[in-house]
Amino acid sequence: MKLAIDAMGGDNAPKEIVLGVNKAIKAFLDIEVTLFGKEQEINKYLEKSSRVKVVHTDDVIEGTDEPVRAVRRKKNASMVLMAQAVAEGKADACISAGNTGALMAAGLFIVGRIDGIERPALAPTLPTIDGQGFVMLDLGANADAKPEHLLQYAIMGSIYAEKVRGIKKPRIGLLNIGTEAKKGNDLTKKAYELLSEADLHFVGNIEARELLEGPADVIVTDGFTGNMVLKSIEGTAGSLFSLLKKVFMANLKSKLAAGLMKNELKGLKNMMDYTEYGGAGLFGLNSPVIKAHGSSNANALYNAVRQAREMTSHQVTTIIKKTIQKETKMK
Repeated sequence: MKLAIDAMGGDNAPKEIVLGVNKAIKAFLDIEVTLFGKEQEINKYLEKSSRVKVVHTDDVIEGTDEPVRAVRRKKNASMVLMAQAVAEGKADACISAGNTGALMAAGLFIVGRIDGIERPALAPTLPTIDGQGFVMLDLGANADAKPEHLLQYAIMGSIYAEKVRGIKKPRIGLLNIGTEAKKGNDLTKKAYELLSEADLHFVGNIEARELLEGPADVIVTDGFTGNMVLKSIEGTAGSLFSLLKKVFMANLKSKLAAGLMKNELKGLKNMMDYTEYGGAGLFGLNSPVIKAHGSSNANALYNAVRQAREMTSHQVTTIIKKTIQKETKMK
């Protein structure tokens, strides 16, 4: 299995990207990795392996670059070369922690969209209190959506949850402002009807306050709403841990308590860290494209590699293609 990775994407590139690759190469003996980026910088951290090679380029798409323009003009950028490797069949999947918009553009224009998929969706696995997590899409690939798009998101999310996360008959939920079938705007009302009629385990509307309790294995929504929810969860989790730190550092008694609870607090923080589940898959493309978090450390990149490996080995893209083709023929 061959993976292409943008070594220069993200806040901590190339160091954390390369360290994550080092870890992944040791853990997964069936993968080969090609790193795209500045060879001299990459080699500072890269452990020699016959299963890792470096393709040098000085060009990088920055976080401040306009996504589409950057992909079209920076033909030799590490992210673009990575996507081309997948499009040309030199790699089975690709990973980048770089500019999200540029990666989506590279995915659409270079890797290509599956026939029948109207809108690809950005789909991370988010944490739940019970540690099981849930797939949520779309979280920002498209600001607007039609009911038919949400149905396709549900189909893709269900396939991923079953094949990669090992969940039999994944529960599909529709993010809404209430649980009643008639709640919401025109988009959610029509999407509710389509999901109810589809060959899916649809469990109905889910309110945002319920998400972390794990009421469904897959949650679908439009990209604008999904991105707002994601940022809210990130912000709330960050604020909560800041408050806990302030409380535990308040005096000697609380500091002693913090020392006794160190492992438990670390476990709680890891439980709420969605990078433990991997990156955000860009579903609906011809090959797996994984968006790792912009601030990814080595462990987050390792988990993104694990995710790309699982998506490839379980043929998630192929199954999505066949399912969408079947759905199209039935219409």
